[in-house]
Amino acid sequence: MIHYRRFLLLLAMLKAVTFANAQIIVEASETVELMAILSRTAGFREYCMDMGGQYTKDTEAWLAPYKQHPAVAYMKDLRSKYNTGYDAVMTMAINLETDGKKVTMTGEKLNLGNRWQNIKIDTFLVHLNQFYADTRFHDFYTQHQSFYESVLRTYEHNVMHYFHQDWYPRFYGTEPTERFRIVIGFTNGGGNYGPSRQLTGQPKEVFAICGYSIDEKTGKAFENGMDYAATLIHEFNHSFVNPLYDANADLLLTIGENLLKRYYRGMSNQAYRNATTVINESIVRAAVIIYMQENGFSAEQIKSEIYEQIARDFLWMPELVTALRHYSKHRSRYKTLDDYYPEIAKCLEKYLKVETGRIENAL
Repeated sequence: MIHYRRFLLLLAMLKAVTFANAQIIVEASETVELMAILSRTAGFREYCMDMGGQYTKDTEAWLAPYKQHPAVAYMKDLRSKYNTGYDAVMTMAINLETDGKKVTMTGEKLNLGNRWQNIKIDTFLVHLNQFYADTRFHDFYTQHQSFYESVLRTYEHNVMHYFHQDWYPRFYGTEPTERFRIVIGFTNGGGNYGPSRQLTGQPKEVFAICGYSIDEKTGKAFENGMDYAATLIHEFNHSFVNPLYDANADLLLTIGENLLKRYYRGMSNQAYRNATTVINESIVRAAVIIYMQENGFSAEQIKSEIYEQIARDFLWMPELVTALRHYSKHRSRYKTLDDYYPEIAKCLEKYLKVETGRIENAL
């Protein structure tokens, strides 16, 4: 047992270490698996991708007797009434903890986002704990520990090699105040999420919850590290980009609304249904491409990423990447990305103007 005074000294020393220099480890999470598997059992399509090979089969076999469980019906009802699917599931997951016998919530309800605010959390926890106990979920999780550990080692070896966290403060011009955490969502298939939480007296924690899927040809996961690194790079860009929007909303709100209006179907299909999200996703995706340019990715990989974003209806990606590359090459003029936001606004305004001209020329 650590002596209390020594513990306080150790805690003070840890707090003195900047989070930018803290080593990021890759984790498995019982609560992430619990919420994902409960959602899968309730038929949430985003958690039913069936891309996990034997793990998916194990999950299906273990949970098959519980498809009519009261907690499953309750989750279906929550989704129908409050739209608590996709990232709302993962937001709840990171705000839960378990001791192997009981699931409790950490932090405040406000951490959970708007979709959970009208839900009685005590009632939710009663249902969740009933499911946790009746399914013997802790036994399921414990029995798969060697599998989880094997996948985590593969991810660290193949993917983390391409993740350079020191690039972020260099590019954005600001030091992160958050703690970065990477969690593999073994039931999430192709779904990736970036929730965060703020516990009292602790730094904000930003999570990259990365989906797990087996390659149909090789039967392996995370084999091509560069491909999966792009997702990880994307999620951590959000922790720098998202806070900048509020300070620049007067520049970007109308632009974001116009982009959303013109490309609503494509944005809506990706659950991007407001101007803030469209702007932040645009800048994050362009920043990923700059990261790739500055960290040894091949020209073909970079070109493929740009085409991928265009295919996702971010048609202004080439212009935005060019603008961010200008920022990156003129850091003596722009100390932080925040300083450059007026130029980002001009870039997007110009894109909209050109697109309007092309349409009007066709009339």
